[in-house]
Amino acid sequence: MLKLRHCKALHNNISSVFVFGDSTVDPGNNNFVQTLFRSNFPPYGKDFRGQTPTGRFTNGKLTTDLIASYRDKEYLPPYLDPKLSIEELMTGVSFASAGTGLDPLTAQIARDFITKQLEYFKEYKKRQQSAIGKERMEANIKAAVFLISSGTNDFVVNYFTLPIRRKEYSVSAYQLFVMHNMKQLLQDLWDEGARRIAVTGLPPMGCLPVVITLNSGNATLERGCIENFSRAGMEYNQMLQIELNSMQGRLAHLGAKITYIDIFTPLVDMIQGLGKHDFDEVSHGCCGSGFLEAGFLCNPESFVCSDASKYVFFDSIHPTEKTYTKLFEANRSIIDLLIRD
Repeated sequence: MLKLRHCKALHNNISSVFVFGDSTVDPGNNNFVQTLFRSNFPPYGKDFRGQTPTGRFTNGKLTTDLIASYRDKEYLPPYLDPKLSIEELMTGVSFASAGTGLDPLTAQIARDFITKQLEYFKEYKKRQQSAIGKERMEANIKAAVFLISSGTNDFVVNYFTLPIRRKEYSVSAYQLFVMHNMKQLLQDLWDEGARRIAVTGLPPMGCLPVVITLNSGNATLERGCIENFSRAGMEYNQMLQIELNSMQGRLAHLGAKITYIDIFTPLVDMIQGLGKHDFDEVSHGCCGSGFLEAGFLCNPESFVCSDASKYVFFDSIHPTEKTYTKLFEANRSIIDLLIRD
């Protein structure tokens, strides 16, 4: 398992970490709901503590687990785990659910709505209020860090795969539609007391192994990134940054610390730039053929590479722990600024 360099002791400035989003930040909530979007079986978790498949769609930790280290937590647990104590809940949880998105149609496919995660957060606040009182609960929420990572499924699973939204929206119109729903989520979190909010942009979607496989002329020989997918993500990210900067400007006087987390640029570097030399394989995953396998297609019967750290992706969609660690390190200074008073 990869060892993270010692975190600077900033954790006293934050009360907890809360995460909303999709499979890139789901530590196992889907273990407790009826869905096909699960990964609580080998080879997932092969490099996690005790080689335990936890429901994380990777071989080890997620970036959000590394962020949790600011609270002296080894990992960030799923909110739906019934075994969590109130003490564990107090320092932060992930409400994320694999497969979800910001488009209600994406949510119908995954059977999880991003608004449901917001409802879980409201439930969480009531539980915390019962334990420590309203005043302390509100102070804790104000001092917490909120992370949102969502949108990839809306484009990859929904817009570019199914014909429904493409009949209604051009790419640019759909970007605006997804952005509108992101803005509503941000406003809802603000209304619930969130003040320190980080939003992750979209990855270079055209570089996901499954996207290459399904959209390349010869998926075996031609493993280059699919430009129109990545361009859609880059354009959306530009819109997202403008919106977050605008929101920060409007709300700074009320204590807002709202920022953008860039995963697009460091991932492109790992796949196509100088960073690609840190990996032996950048265009297919460690599990199975690495072309299509993810979720139940990546299972105990699948071939799995011996060293996932040599791969950017663990399955055909999700990064390895090494990649997640590099994404954390690439955004470490932004996270520090978000946390610092």
